[in-house]
Amino acid sequence: MKLDILAIAAHPDDVELGCAGTLLAQMALGKKVGILDLTRGELGTRGTPEGRIQEARNAADILGIEVRDNVGLADGFFKNDEVHQRAIIPYIRKYQPDIVLANAVEDRHPDHGRGGQLIYESCFYSGLRMIETYDAAGNQQEAWRPKNVFHMIQDRYIKPDFVVDITPFWEKKVSAMLAFESQFFVPKENPMDDSEPQSYISSPEFMDFIKARAEEFGHAIGVKYGEGFTSRRQLGVQDISVFY
Repeated sequence: MKLDILAIAAHPDDVELGCAGTLLAQMALGKKVGILDLTRGELGTRGTPEGRIQEARNAADILGIEVRDNVGLADGFFKNDEVHQRAIIPYIRKYQPDIVLANAVEDRHPDHGRGGQLIYESCFYSGLRMIETYDAAGNQQEAWRPKNVFHMIQDRYIKPDFVVDITPFWEKKVSAMLAFESQFFVPKENPMDDSEPQSYISSPEFMDFIKARAEEFGHAIGVKYGEGFTSRRQLGVQDISVFY
């Protein structure tokens, strides 16, 4: 299945936090989108790798995304090197996305910045025909390079190069985030005893921050909620009347 947009991120839930609204907005325009998680998030303070994989499936169902894969890299210890680039390239060639949404160029969590660079370079090398890769059936894949790689903005503030209006899709984005029940604060009428340790992202305040960030980006373009992205190359437009 060829995709228009493939969101690639280090951990299950990175996409939901950083760019799920944008994926929903693009799907509403008829675009085909998918998600590729690099790791199972096995170093997370809360939950289990198996549980997070199931939560990722649940979130994909909420978003209505048919394609969600996991590379299976080591959480916390993957590197931006040939071995890891060669692990990602087959997925890029499999789905042939025109646009890749990637982790932030730098962030509080080291995996995010490192993941952003790994994804960016893998997209470039995916376009080199002398790098041979094969699909699950053993067929050689064709070289493919996305037209654009855009980096989401995650925990640390980075001035965006552009902001996407996600106002109509905010509630569904929140529902997808809350599918990761092991990671985030999920309001419940009769909450069970939570014996797991609390983490930076498990408090109600973290969810308040996510909402405030979306409101901040939305305010910048005159809407209620937005998601910001950075681009490593200068972007061009054909119609200057389409800006907010």
